[in-house]
Amino acid sequence: MNKLAKKLNDTLGDAAEFLSPAGRRMYFPYGGILGQGAEAKACETNATIGMAFEEDGAPLVMDCFAKNVNLDRKAFLYASSFGNPKLRKIWRRLQIRKNPSLRECRFSTPVVTNALTHGLRICADLFAGPRDELVVPDLYWDNYELIFKEAAGCRIRQFNTFRRGAFDASAMKEALLAPGDKKLLLLNFPNNPTGYTATLEDARRIVAAVKSAARAGKRIVVILDDAYFGLVYEKGVHGESLFSEFSSLHANVLAVKLDGTTKEDYVWGLRVGFITFAFKGATEEQLKALEAKAAGNVRSCVSNVTSIGQHLAIQAFADPGYRAQKREKFAVLKKRYHQIRVILKTHPEYATRFEAMPFNSGYFMCVKPIGVEAEAVRRHLIAKYSTGTIVLSGLIRLAFSTIPTVKLAKIFQNVSDAVDDLRADGPR
Repeated sequence: MNKLAKKLNDTLGDAAEFLSPAGRRMYFPYGGILGQGAEAKACETNATIGMAFEEDGAPLVMDCFAKNVNLDRKAFLYASSFGNPKLRKIWRRLQIRKNPSLRECRFSTPVVTNALTHGLRICADLFAGPRDELVVPDLYWDNYELIFKEAAGCRIRQFNTFRRGAFDASAMKEALLAPGDKKLLLLNFPNNPTGYTATLEDARRIVAAVKSAARAGKRIVVILDDAYFGLVYEKGVHGESLFSEFSSLHANVLAVKLDGTTKEDYVWGLRVGFITFAFKGATEEQLKALEAKAAGNVRSCVSNVTSIGQHLAIQAFADPGYRAQKREKFAVLKKRYHQIRVILKTHPEYATRFEAMPFNSGYFMCVKPIGVEAEAVRRHLIAKYSTGTIVLSGLIRLAFSTIPTVKLAKIFQNVSDAVDDLRADGPR
């Protein structure tokens, strides 16, 4: 094992037990090219780094690229593998503003990732191995399987998502208490595909279940996929990330928060996300050790995240219109959500063709066809009604984030009609 990795593991102490074998081997190469470059940064003559500069010291950038970017040309230079230091501090402050409970918590400075998917892959590399088990609700984003099962070789244990219209925390607890000393628990609120966020009561039960499993001796890495954070449309829903509760819950619990600009700030192609760590009793040195392992992972696969994207984010967050514009865009999605509620209420006959799954937030909602297969409905919707949907876990996912309000009624009518068509064509 590299001595730098060993040093990070020694710093983490007992917390190193959360890591996978690959996670234990991971380190940030402070003494390599990056470390040597950092030592020479203040030198009058610096011939250490693989970037090019003009004779006057400005970044050597072609105008055909620069003319389309209204940023300082420094945005074309490499970013740190940890991310732009200014952006990391800004995002940490934003996390606290959006989650006031974090004011009382000790947590790391976020490391910049290439959006949420990359953050999930970092979690898989650092914490998941062939002997580990990922615990997820049975309604989950299909990319989790590709990342954790296929890429990391981790086993997946599913539990029932809903019970009587609420999150099934009892089923989650049972899955956490299954054989095996270490578990990775992945919670995604608002949930993809269902568009459901834990209510206040759900959150209480979820946290209690994890604490109970931790007290029973299970070592648990709780991964909070907060991709759609903030997009909540109903009262009584837990308004903060559960990261606050898990950050100091129990010595056997390590919390990882994955978030970013993608969905929160409606910039899907920007690819700027963040990974943040916390655990009970963590010291600054231990949190920095986890940051270093995450940055080492970034260095090992993408080197660093888009500098232009990070500079754009910094500039946007400083814009005086940022908050008002964000509220504006949120209102667009909230209006569509409430229109769907109206549609379902005014068409009780739809309940005989499909069941609307619990939803209160996010970009999506799901329906479960009654008497016919979801995949058959999906194909029929394309063939006869020119309507595209996604099927996940036997449900039809409808992304109202992409559909103008005036067209929402037609989609639900199409689904209802498609189910009727298939029932009529079926065996009698």
